[in-house]
Amino acid sequence: MRLELMTSPAVAAYLAERPGIVIPIGATEQHGPDGLIGTDHLCPEAIARRFGARDGVIVAPTLAYGMSQFHLGFAGSISLRPSTLAALIQDLVASLAATGFTRIYFLNGHGGNLAPLRAAIQEFYAARSFAGVTEPCPVHCRVRSWWELDGVDALRKALYGAAEGYHVTPSEIALTLASHPDHIAETDRPAPPPLADMILHGGDNYYDAADFRRRFPDGRVVSDASLATRQHGEDLLALAVDDLAKDFFGFCRSV
Repeated sequence: MRLELMTSPAVAAYLAERPGIVIPIGATEQHGPDGLIGTDHLCPEAIARRFGARDGVIVAPTLAYGMSQFHLGFAGSISLRPSTLAALIQDLVASLAATGFTRIYFLNGHGGNLAPLRAAIQEFYAARSFAGVTEPCPVHCRVRSWWELDGVDALRKALYGAAEGYHVTPSEIALTLASHPDHIAETDRPAPPPLADMILHGGDNYYDAADFRRRFPDGRVVSDASLATRQHGEDLLALAVDDLAKDFFGFCRSV
């Protein structure tokens, strides 16, 4: 069920039965020599839409832009400032709350979004706290990255181990192979550069775009996406949908 393809009365009828909505959020940024620029929003979108269609849950339009400033050294990358993303999230949460949603679930596909997302949600609650509102807020928000879902996390570690890396991971490339097979090839993907060519201080702590490009010249971060297959992607997608269902419905039952 896609929010943008529904009527307002249909949404009102849904809210009489269910309190929750899923919002896929990701980014539009480089994914090395072999990954789609939309990877970080295409992955949570594929999971959320398959879940919504299967289980009758409303899925909001995907937030395709995120906090990707450290990727701006690569062609095609688009970033929001952290403050811009946080302001957008605050307005989204406030709008959904005003129209009757009380369980708002962000399915995230980009690590750089996490700090602005969490800050924005706290700003939403802080307004009530500073105003001295004495009743607990009925609106709850949850942020989960798709790769953190239990079954997905176990499978990606079993499939790829340390080669999963941090960026242009084989798990996300596999998901796009499954969800967008006409746009990404399963074969002829380059092997990763040697670790000696990367400057790994700070692990996955990135600074500005020049720092990222200096440390990771081809855009990949300690990952070997050549290990990804379309079958892996199908398996990860199926697990992710089941994991999301369990987590989402548990969240909707929370008090």
